[in-house]
Amino acid sequence: MPFPEIDPVALQLGPLAIRWYGIAYVAGFILGMLLIQRLMTTYKDYPFSYDSVSGVFTYAMVGVLLGGRIGSIVFYNLDFYLENPAQMLRVWDGGMSFHGGLIGVLLAVVLYCKWNGLPLMTVADLIATAAPIGLLLGRLANFVNGELWGRVTTVPWAVVFPSPEAGPLPRHPSQLYEAIGEGLFLLIVLLAITANRHLRLSRGFAAGIFLAGYAVIRFLVEFTREPDASYIWIFTRGQALSVPMVVLGLVLLVFALRNKPDRAA
Repeated sequence: MPFPEIDPVALQLGPLAIRWYGIAYVAGFILGMLLIQRLMTTYKDYPFSYDSVSGVFTYAMVGVLLGGRIGSIVFYNLDFYLENPAQMLRVWDGGMSFHGGLIGVLLAVVLYCKWNGLPLMTVADLIATAAPIGLLLGRLANFVNGELWGRVTTVPWAVVFPSPEAGPLPRHPSQLYEAIGEGLFLLIVLLAITANRHLRLSRGFAAGIFLAGYAVIRFLVEFTREPDASYIWIFTRGQALSVPMVVLGLVLLVFALRNKPDRAA
């Protein structure tokens, strides 16, 4: 089917172009903050107030933007950016790496918790529960931008993307697969975990589910996504970068289950 006629620019104010991609990032952070505030209002067993943790969003935003951009440059297209260094700053054209953004967020959250005396695993669980909102909106923005398209296919819902690089052939809308899997599905799972008091108090459990869940979904969707030019052994770059996420997620799950609270408490 033809690509829907959606302008990547949501609003043009003179020379200023406000793109759906940027709106998705801002909306993801705002909705994530509101969700965490709602969770902390609903469940009274968090060992700190919302005000004490609200500043982490500023750190996380800087971490995801810097890490995401640096990750995209280093992991996926280093040669191009070394030849065209000015392109490194054109974040509005897309080009953000989730894995790089994750590293940036992890560093930012660790520093914030250390400097403010907050329990790292509890804060990580809250952020992990809200993160799928940003993933959902970000992948939808990728689709609107006509980037990160899938492999050529004959499925009935295949899309012909407008990008010259994609060509006139129908392709998997892999961005939408990721929006549903990494975004909507993980959000539902993590909200269900948070609603369960025993799992909610198993510090690190939600963060572990998020890391492992994202990595598995991303690994599978990569089979429908147009691969990058370079492979790491038999894996696409996205698959290879997801393997350490699964390992870290499993480590957090083991930690959480070994330190789970007494059900009678």
